[in-house]
Amino acid sequence: MSKIIIVSNRLPVKVRNEGGQSIFTPSEGGLATGLASVHSDGNLWIGWPGTEVEGEQQQKLVTDQLSKHNLVPVFLSKQEITQYYEGFSNEVLWPVFHYMTPYAKYDSVYWQYYQRVNAKFRDAILQIAQPGDRIWIHDYQLLLLPKLVRSAIPGVTIGFFQHIPFPSYELFRQIPWRSELLHGMLGADLVGFHTYDDARHFLSSVTRILQLQTSSNIIHYNERTVVSESFPMGIDSNKFMSLVNDRDVINERQHLEESYKGQKIVLSIDRLDYSKGILQRLQAFDSFIQNNPEYKEKVTLYMIVVPSRDSVPQYKELRDEVDKLAGNINARYRTNNWTPVNYFYRSFPIETLSALYQLADVCLVTPMRDGMNLVCKEYVASREKDNGVLILSEMAGASKELTDAIIVNPNNITQMSEALLEALHMPEEEQQRRMTQMRELVSKYNVSHWAKIFMERLDEVKRMQESLQTKYISPRIQQLIKNKYSRGHKRLFLLDYDGTLVGFNTNINRAVPDKELYHLLDDLTKDEKNHVVIISGRKHETLEEWFGTLKLDLIGEHGVWQKTYRGEWEEVKGLQTEWKKEVMTMLNTYTERTPGSFIEEKSYSLVWHYRKTDKELGEMRATELMNNLRYMIADKGLSLLAGNKVVEIKPTEANKGKTAVHYLRKHHYDFVMAIGDDVTDEDMFKALKDEAITIKVNSNTSAAKYYLRDFKEVRELLKNLPAKMLITKVFDKFINLIPTSMFGIKKNK
Repeated sequence: MSKIIIVSNRLPVKVRNEGGQSIFTPSEGGLATGLASVHSDGNLWIGWPGTEVEGEQQQKLVTDQLSKHNLVPVFLSKQEITQYYEGFSNEVLWPVFHYMTPYAKYDSVYWQYYQRVNAKFRDAILQIAQPGDRIWIHDYQLLLLPKLVRSAIPGVTIGFFQHIPFPSYELFRQIPWRSELLHGMLGADLVGFHTYDDARHFLSSVTRILQLQTSSNIIHYNERTVVSESFPMGIDSNKFMSLVNDRDVINERQHLEESYKGQKIVLSIDRLDYSKGILQRLQAFDSFIQNNPEYKEKVTLYMIVVPSRDSVPQYKELRDEVDKLAGNINARYRTNNWTPVNYFYRSFPIETLSALYQLADVCLVTPMRDGMNLVCKEYVASREKDNGVLILSEMAGASKELTDAIIVNPNNITQMSEALLEALHMPEEEQQRRMTQMRELVSKYNVSHWAKIFMERLDEVKRMQESLQTKYISPRIQQLIKNKYSRGHKRLFLLDYDGTLVGFNTNINRAVPDKELYHLLDDLTKDEKNHVVIISGRKHETLEEWFGTLKLDLIGEHGVWQKTYRGEWEEVKGLQTEWKKEVMTMLNTYTERTPGSFIEEKSYSLVWHYRKTDKELGEMRATELMNNLRYMIADKGLSLLAGNKVVEIKPTEANKGKTAVHYLRKHHYDFVMAIGDDVTDEDMFKALKDEAITIKVNSNTSAAKYYLRDFKEVRELLKNLPAKMLITKVFDKFINLIPTSMFGIKKNK
């Protein structure tokens, strides 16, 4: 029976050694909580147990105990923990991914250990993985793992989820091992992030650094399609809602209410990290007290900072600065009855946190950069009376969902100070309106929903990949096509040009036919049974110049101009050109705004090319242009086509589908093959009958039955078809020369 194998840097339990005995306690981290429902169904979880376990005997004991809970440990040495986790993961990836590049330390030894430990995780997976298993890999410590597993088990289903931000291309490319990291992630079938921005940054890095082709959120990589999407992670909202009625929580809340009677509580909970904006939060509170002295002795900032890596110089320095600033604020404002900042440098049990969530009038969550941040969702889930105010950083992934919070820029101290004033002044009715909507969202999109939709999407992606794989023209399918070709007596070939018979060129005038293509077309047209048609978006003058002497039909401008062999060029009747002037004005505007773009004017169409522009800029401008053109051409009988680095405006009457139907009506063919690489070819694929052989060049989803990777494979396929016939004819002649008596049969008279 297939299973899900969860893989993360840490197991969902804490293992510690006491008196030679291993003590296991459940982890309360967001990931452990989030995947509990997935893990509980008999699935396995692979990870580091959180401490160094020495000796094979001791490791066996730990493994045996963990296996009872479907946990599989990966044991790491102290050196590996230091170099892989503290080193590469937290001194290279963490600062770069959180936009703190000055803190990054690019040490090649770190990289060597990062590779080594990722390989250890791969080996652990290979020991337990079975056919049909799904592997779900988590977070930045294991970026290389998807590819390592894919190389060992090519057909396996792999999902990868990044729990921290993914940086913009400009920052990510500073990492010396950037390409290797991207290749590692692309071993997955589905790459998930908390926000669309993170997914967009990842796609940008993939296209710019690896020069891969993408279509929307689909990446074409090593004959596979990899999908990148956002999946905002939730919390176990029921858990926090139920804690409201827990006896220990009620007692803790009552104690806090007595201690802070008459005070407004502003709550701040964070792990010690430079990405959390703790200093800026203190500065904002200081500014608030200075500018609003009437709130002295009426508002308390309850700040919890959970210790983290404080032996690392940058973290120790941050802790010292937080200590100093909190002490400075208290020294300046404290009275006998009031301490403005109640600062705690330690962790608290969940019962105390729940009581604080219920008590706090305002929750201040203002990280400088955060993948999601679940504290804000825990606060919302705990507000059973639908009151309280959440102040949330726009840099936290949760800000994309909790839009009813007061959204602030954590770098803007004045704005945060003013947000505190707004929160404390907010009427109860407004608080309830906002909190009710946020609580509904947190409850609906909880952590179980997050895990469910990710796994469902992973299965969808795998099915999509499998459907595309069945359409690739393998040697077996190629032989079937050859057999059908050999039986044909009247054959039709509808062939696109750019991207199909020749490669894509940034300069459209350089994509000229070569000798190989001329020989190929000549061989095809020598067979009297073959009717070859080049059906292109090119100008008819260009097609005439290149192919006018060959024994084939030519279709220009997607069907506007048509010419049969030895015939004259004819154009579709009744087409108008008055629309061109208005559309040209808009195209000129976008050309001036987009360096590298240019306009191509044809007889009855206009084409805006952006193949020479920056990829992201070109795509953005193309989308904007098309949105504007849709309104302009709505009543003009025109079609708007988004092709390969082009936007084309042409009459609706002219399309490849209608041209294909015209040929089918004119003649009866027993073999039809249509090949194209662009959106414009989809009309042709849809118009042809089921028995036609339709081929899309590249692995995009298409109305075509089959696909090939590039124009070289198209040429190879076409080249082998006449060769098959030639061999058959030679063989038939050879058979006729041999006396039939040699086969033990008599020749009929």
